[in-house]
Amino acid sequence: MKAYLVIVTFLMVNLTNTFGSFKEEQKKYPRVRQAYNEKWPWLIDLLEQHNIDQAKINVYIRAFKAEQIIEVWAKNDSDSTFKLFVQYDICASSGTLGPKRQQGDLQVPEGFYVIDRFNPASNYHLSLGINYPNMADRILGVNGELGGDIFIHGNCVTIGCLPITDEKIKELYLICVEAKNNGQKNIPVTIYPCKLTDENYNQIKQNTDAKGTLQLWSALKDEYTYFERSNKISEYKVLKSGAYQLITK
Repeated sequence: MKAYLVIVTFLMVNLTNTFGSFKEEQKKYPRVRQAYNEKWPWLIDLLEQHNIDQAKINVYIRAFKAEQIIEVWAKNDSDSTFKLFVQYDICASSGTLGPKRQQGDLQVPEGFYVIDRFNPASNYHLSLGINYPNMADRILGVNGELGGDIFIHGNCVTIGCLPITDEKIKELYLICVEAKNNGQKNIPVTIYPCKLTDENYNQIKQNTDAKGTLQLWSALKDEYTYFERSNKISEYKVLKSGAYQLITK
């Protein structure tokens, strides 16, 4: 029993050190330190207003291309539902409604993604990488010409990314650093063509005959409806066709 306790304690300490080190590594960069100096007091107040513990925060991001809005939802890791935490305007856009299928098409991706990179020394102040192309994109996109490097970032220029200005990326970047630092392995990002109310969905689906796009929008519509009703996100898998199959929790 003593040996078991020693092993468990060792593992817990090392896991804590792993989680705790991410924030400290990020704070080695001047822009991250500056962001904490400028924005952290306000973010602490916002966390308290929403009854969210800094050490337990989980984050979910929704982006709406037509409305040019990014919503940041948050919860304690022990909570079952998310709360709308803060909202940001997307200050520049490129492309049209519809998914990204090829490098150079100017499109902002649409679908189910996660934050897979933190860039504290970005050309656009700070940036959060989105894992485009994901498995669905690889199946449905132009083979060998998918492109990449899609970010939520600062500044106000874009070719397929989601810029929210330098001031606002400081806030969003810190929110995501805190979530990852506290053990959230994947920060989900769902990118929608628009807010998929029944009316909007019926309108936009008349504007495409692309089977892959219709399948994508149908899955996004189901997720939008589910989240609006429950404030919970679905699990999903990608089928061989490239379509998403949702698995509600």
